[in-house]
Amino acid sequence: MRELIGTCTSCGKNVYCESGFFDGVQENGKLLCNECADKEMENKAYSIQKG
Repeated sequence: MRELIGTCTSCGKNVYCESGFFDGVQENGKLLCNECADKEMENKAYSIQKG
């Protein structure tokens, strides 16, 4: 079963709950698809390494 949860606040892609598993990330009140969440984590890691 696939249920729409909402849209990614970064790219606008639909985020679903599939077979009871949330297919995205909710962080600081934002809903992100997995792809955007991965990019955000990479950016944070790069900032920490660079800083």
